[in-house]
Amino acid sequence: MPFVSLILAAAMGSPPVHWPTKGWTSSTPAAEGMDAAALDALDRELAAGKSGYVDSMLVIRHGKVVYEKTYDHSADYRRLFAGKGAPGIYNYYDPGWHPYYRDTRLHTMQSVSKSVTSALIGIAIGRGEISGVDAKVMPFFVDYRIPDPDPRRDWMTLRDVLTMRAGIRWDEESAEYTDPRNNCAAMEASDDWVRYVLEQPLAADPGMMFTYNSGATELLSYVLAKATGKPADEYARERLFAPLGIEFFWKRTPKGLADTEGGLYLSPRDLAKIGFLYLHDGVWDGRRILPEGWVRDSTREWTKTNQPAYGYGYQWWTSGEAGAFIAWGYGGQLLIVVPKQDLIAVFTGWNIYDHPELEPRDALIRVLASVR
Repeated sequence: MPFVSLILAAAMGSPPVHWPTKGWTSSTPAAEGMDAAALDALDRELAAGKSGYVDSMLVIRHGKVVYEKTYDHSADYRRLFAGKGAPGIYNYYDPGWHPYYRDTRLHTMQSVSKSVTSALIGIAIGRGEISGVDAKVMPFFVDYRIPDPDPRRDWMTLRDVLTMRAGIRWDEESAEYTDPRNNCAAMEASDDWVRYVLEQPLAADPGMMFTYNSGATELLSYVLAKATGKPADEYARERLFAPLGIEFFWKRTPKGLADTEGGLYLSPRDLAKIGFLYLHDGVWDGRRILPEGWVRDSTREWTKTNQPAYGYGYQWWTSGEAGAFIAWGYGGQLLIVVPKQDLIAVFTGWNIYDHPELEPRDALIRVLASVR
């Protein structure tokens, strides 16, 4: 922490921040104002399988790890993977790719990748590589010839894409992600994901209607590559992950773009660093990573969603419970941040089989209940 910040922290009676670049410090629930018994009760339920296949639980308060558990479902996954098609990077039943990356502890993040991609857009805006969220989207795609001449495409802004209001006709909710009728699954089976997305017709004026659309997030991968001259994963390594001390793997599409809609792999502790960055307004150990105001704008409710308990910001879900915001990925990947309580909770899992995934609001309420 910078010297001036140390003086301010001392004057305000608060301890200096320990930045977990090289690792988190540990504490106990009681020392950080939390009820260990309440967390133990949640742990017992997760271990008993009441929320399906949860792989990990991590709770951090006041910048310290206060509770951490892992759950071994390897035998379940071997059974469930058996006979589920040819192996492959986008076969969700391939044990080489899901839920862990090639026998490492890097866990698939799925759509938590979207929230990290939002951070990269913010970084690029802060560096002047993108003019702002009101920049028009289609000028980035001049190399693509779009068969549908709908003039409304030219209205689409980065803000529309970030808030899932691109207007593109898309359905990835009425069929499972393993079903080719799902637009996301069809995109992942195509050779050119960007072309697939751009060739979908518009169903609404951009900016008017929320439609959850992983393809729209993949457009951001192309935008980042065009604006910065680097694939999004390389840009992330340099501008986000290296400063935070994060180890990662990020899938690429057949055309070599980072899979920004769902291809990121992180450990739970490193995912929590993203939450810690957002708790501190995008500043890390005295260095501004995200432009001022980006966290505020990213985590406010810009639109209602088709899920009544949640709003949506810039690729982040918002909740009315204690002002929390959530990065939420298929199969049970959760990064829950509660600024008012200086609290971060991370859950990973792989509930794509015969159990529903851990519901974010339920996880949030249970963790909040442990705060004294």
